[in-house]
Amino acid sequence: MNYASNSELRARAREQLGGNIFGKTWLMALLVLLIGSAIVGLGSTFVVVGFLLHGLIMVGVAGIFLSLKRRGSEIELGDMFNGTKQLTDNLLLGLMYNLFIMLWTMLFVIPGIIKSYAYRMAYYIKNDHPEYNWQQCIDESRKMMNGHKWRLFTLDFSFIGWMLLGSLCFGVGTLWVNAYMKAAEANFYMDMVEKTVIKE
Repeated sequence: MNYASNSELRARAREQLGGNIFGKTWLMALLVLLIGSAIVGLGSTFVVVGFLLHGLIMVGVAGIFLSLKRRGSEIELGDMFNGTKQLTDNLLLGLMYNLFIMLWTMLFVIPGIIKSYAYRMAYYIKNDHPEYNWQQCIDESRKMMNGHKWRLFTLDFSFIGWMLLGSLCFGVGTLWVNAYMKAAEANFYMDMVEKTVIKE
């Protein structure tokens, strides 16, 4: 199976973001991530609250980037709160997603990193399958990423140059890179959905 290369995924992401880092779509994507991070950060004083809010926000954020990929939709800030439509399910998804990663990380750092890649598609899966509960989303992500965690790691790593460049502007430039990375991640997910036979 020929999966899209990192350069192809990045090119698709740039196109969907409008190709201009100061264009409306890219700036709106940046704003979505900035607001989302701020909301989750406010709750992080109490770890459980931060975990719960993460699920609520990230389901909506994943939906925004999927819409950008699939329909070229205009980004609406309000869409980042679509996770409230299935409030209990998405709160639980965020809680268990982060709890599992934290527990694996407490065991050893490397297993925690591996599990974070195994679960990365859970919020996208929730968008495509709103009927799934938290466990089904995490299980399906784990199955989807079986044999593909390294691919996603190399995609993330391919942005290292962009991150270093962004950090030169007092770190502000990394905000644009984060939007770029999230769009590429959504394209990675869609590439997986279209081409992967999920293994148990």
